[in-house]
Amino acid sequence: METVDMTSVSLKRPHCEDGEANLDEIKRQKISEESSKTADGSDLKIDTVTGKSKKSLHEDTKDEIIPNEEGEEQENEELEESDDDGDAESFADMMKHGLTERDVGITKFVSSHTGFSGILKERYSDFVVHEIGKDGCVSHLDDFTVPVDNEDPSEEVFTVLSDEDKQRLEELQLFKNKETSVAIEVIEDTKEKRTVIHQAVKSLFPGLETKTEDRDGKKYIVAYHAAGKKALANPRKHSWPKSRGNYCHFVLYKENKDTMDAINVLSKFLRVKPNIFSYMGTKDKRAITVQEIAVLRITAQRLAHLNKCLMNFKLGNFSYKSHPLKLGELQGNHFTVVLRNITGTDEQVQQAMQSLKEIGFINYYGMQRFGTTAVPTYQIGRAILQNNWNEVMDLILKPRPGAEKGYLVKCREEWARTKDPAAALKKLPVKRCVEGQLLRGLSKYGMKNIISAFGIIPRNNRLMYIHSYQSYVWNNTVSKRIEEYGLKAVPGDLVLKGATAVHIEEADVEDYSIHDVVMPLPGFDVIYPKHKIGDAYKEMLTVDNLDINNMRHKIRDYSLSGAYRKIIIRPQNVNWEVVAYDDPKIPLFNTDLDKLEEKPLPVLPKEGKFRALKMEFSLPPSTYATMAIREVLKMDTSIKNQTQLNTTWLR
Repeated sequence: METVDMTSVSLKRPHCEDGEANLDEIKRQKISEESSKTADGSDLKIDTVTGKSKKSLHEDTKDEIIPNEEGEEQENEELEESDDDGDAESFADMMKHGLTERDVGITKFVSSHTGFSGILKERYSDFVVHEIGKDGCVSHLDDFTVPVDNEDPSEEVFTVLSDEDKQRLEELQLFKNKETSVAIEVIEDTKEKRTVIHQAVKSLFPGLETKTEDRDGKKYIVAYHAAGKKALANPRKHSWPKSRGNYCHFVLYKENKDTMDAINVLSKFLRVKPNIFSYMGTKDKRAITVQEIAVLRITAQRLAHLNKCLMNFKLGNFSYKSHPLKLGELQGNHFTVVLRNITGTDEQVQQAMQSLKEIGFINYYGMQRFGTTAVPTYQIGRAILQNNWNEVMDLILKPRPGAEKGYLVKCREEWARTKDPAAALKKLPVKRCVEGQLLRGLSKYGMKNIISAFGIIPRNNRLMYIHSYQSYVWNNTVSKRIEEYGLKAVPGDLVLKGATAVHIEEADVEDYSIHDVVMPLPGFDVIYPKHKIGDAYKEMLTVDNLDINNMRHKIRDYSLSGAYRKIIIRPQNVNWEVVAYDDPKIPLFNTDLDKLEEKPLPVLPKEGKFRALKMEFSLPPSTYATMAIREVLKMDTSIKNQTQLNTTWLR
């Protein structure tokens, strides 16, 4: 086995012969070109037609288990995403200021095959992710039936209330008016009718109680608040049968929507708080994804009803259980990926996929880990660890070249000119972006208390910065490790014995392979290799004015205990085939929903204008599918590079 430096690989992609057809399809789907989440893909989305970009600070597509935060529930408050304007060429020009893989230490390949071109996520349906649960079962949507339960109300609860009644009840539930109750006249006064209205109000508007009143000879159902504002977040206990598990588990199939967005939509339609939902990992927007979700005391009947009114979602495989789901409990994800318009020969494809199956790929942190503007997230993380809070503030707020929303540019300019947080905040129509959060904190706590101001940003988003720095160090040192010692275990390397890392001794080196070797993310609770790479860690942190022997921070949240990560990942369940096609608009395989709707398999020609590589593989959590695909194509996956390639392709 030999390693290959990526600088020797040509990344040019040929001009598309059917550009207009592709362009129409891309416009129709509002495609955002990949380059971000995680194990499933990407947090930064680029629209290859409009040049629109958006960056979210949570790990959108990935089932990343953040080092030292494993299993922790995400913050309920998510930062806003923002869209950019501009045409593809101007956006590509602006992205010249973005990062490349080399900038974040991604420089090596493990295979020796010749790379080739391919288009990733030409359609979002070309990237399908199925979650693998802790029991090893792959999540599939294959059953819409609702568990039979005599405790469920009749279907009439969904239609008995008028739109006007629902509007008034929602305003009452959310404290949007000064009314303390809402009275609904019972037109057909029977006990059965009153019962259905009682059930409808209580099940559709958690937190409201009802009673029957006589007014001027007419019967009214009066809805009122049962327990103040907390009632909305805590579904009523007495209305849930004791024999039924408190949590309804279901499979969520979603298209072109990230997990948090999906949960926010579901909670809005169900009129509940998002924090009653739980899940094992977040999934990418720019994909079709299938995962398990659990929700507290919402019936399968109500959830199934949403299938009639939601676009790009389907809910099924319902069951009641006594426990929620926990972040990080999953075993991984199974990917089905189509790379369209490939240029590689059948022999090149065979070599590339055989290498992926037998050797694997370098377990780099993908580009989405480091942001996409001219100010990488790892630089902010480094400033936090240095306790340089003025630098943290400056890096987040200062003007920068590149692609950004117009109001963000104006906000940064105002900040640079006045250093007045209140004045800069007025330039932001969206206050919940990270810049808005920090400015709000500075307005509240003052310029001399940046630490408290920064603390207003949700915790997971703050920790993202220092984890980005850890990832930056890890990528760089792993590239040095492979450069120095190649793809074999050597004395001084680290391997795990259970959860404990130990050094490989000279006498034991033949007992291990490169697939056993781990390397640490820097922290106070890890050990380092006993060879040149151990010194490389120390040198890298010293250059950044950090002490590798003192990774504790005076603010506990920012103390890094460290973690261990395998340097080579060998995907499981690897399969592939090359298919021909003529029409870029047609899907090349059937999804779970297609199968449920009994759609026929796409008919593909034996010979066609284009060739596509359809691949399947399974990855553990905290690994990036884009890095596996990078190894196959030998291609830079950065937004900077992909944008240049795709805008060339679209001309």
